[in-house]
Amino acid sequence: MSTVSVDETVPEPPAFPGRRWLMPSAVIHEFAPDTGRPGRRPRRTARDWIVDFSCFLLAVLVGIAGADALTDNPHVSHDLAVVDQLLGALACAAVWLRRRWPVGLAVATIPVGLVSDTAGGACLIALFTLAVHRPFRYVAWVGGISVALTPVYFWLRPDPELPYLVAVALFGLLTAAVVGWGMFVRSKRQLMLSLRDRTRRAETEARLRAEQAQRLAREAIAREMHDVLAHRLTLLSVHAGALEFRPDAPGEEIARAAGVIRESAHEALQDLREIIGVLRAGEPDEAGRPQPTLPALDTLVAESREAGMKVTLDNRVTDPAAVPSSVGRTAYRIAQECLTNARKHAPGTEVTVTVTGAPGEGLVVSVRNPAPEGEVPHVPGSGQGLIGLGERAMLAGGRLEHGPEEDGAFRVRAWLPWG
Repeated sequence: MSTVSVDETVPEPPAFPGRRWLMPSAVIHEFAPDTGRPGRRPRRTARDWIVDFSCFLLAVLVGIAGADALTDNPHVSHDLAVVDQLLGALACAAVWLRRRWPVGLAVATIPVGLVSDTAGGACLIALFTLAVHRPFRYVAWVGGISVALTPVYFWLRPDPELPYLVAVALFGLLTAAVVGWGMFVRSKRQLMLSLRDRTRRAETEARLRAEQAQRLAREAIAREMHDVLAHRLTLLSVHAGALEFRPDAPGEEIARAAGVIRESAHEALQDLREIIGVLRAGEPDEAGRPQPTLPALDTLVAESREAGMKVTLDNRVTDPAAVPSSVGRTAYRIAQECLTNARKHAPGTEVTVTVTGAPGEGLVVSVRNPAPEGEVPHVPGSGQGLIGLGERAMLAGGRLEHGPEEDGAFRVRAWLPWG
């Protein structure tokens, strides 16, 4: 598409009513305002030079034809013919300014065309340029004035070969054809701009959707890493802290704590390898070890008991295997994170894990631990565990509530859809 300079903003296309029309820089150059400042007005391309030269050549050819017709017109004197040809030459030269001042050139050609036959081609090209580069209101005024002055023109200069009414009608049809052609070109260019804008918007939206998908994937990976590794590393931290605070403990307890530390580190390494495998494969359900679901809750509780925790499991679900895998996995992660938090913030207390529910009613996971007795050693944490559990429950279509009770105990309760 050629580069065209105009001094008015292109009207908003009908495809985006009420919205701001954002155009890329290449499209802005097409209809960019021409301020006349150095470096601001876009340069003519090779195609622009060809089009401008063609318009100039067409105006000159029409002017030559008009000059030949003047010699056969008895109503035009020699002096008037000289003036006519001089004005026609100036009008043809002004065609080169049509891109920079389309409105001014079209207005200036109205009186020139009224007194000069040889300027007829330049007048039509100026009107066509106005129709291409300006809204219809400009074309309506200038074209209307030209059509209104047509009877006056042929009354002052009757055509020797055509009747008066026929000449007026033909010139009116020619003017309408030129205006219609120019408006068609303008509409086509605006359509191209609209399509470019739509393509740009579609590309932008696709990029934003891809970025959002990547962000959600990163959040899911971070959540999974937190849930999987926090449980193991907390065991390691708690027992390492016990060895630090009780260096005089019996040898059996020290050996037992060291064994738990070694086993927790080994399990954490295995879980880390599993997560890396998931990242490499891209499909969590098909890479690494099988994801834990509700039946694996017994194993989780057994591991916690072996680590020295007091855990009571009350699973009232008749058939845990019947729980959908996504719901069961979410319930497992919630219980896992709650046991990890209880181990860090309420060591030595008895934790109660209750699971109830049925198809159509939903699955309820409740984890409660009483307030700890005495001072609790500080165990560093990210503080994002409960936030991540809330996000997990929300993504599964459920909800999660947590907070202290009147007796100081802390409870986490999650409801997940089932059936």
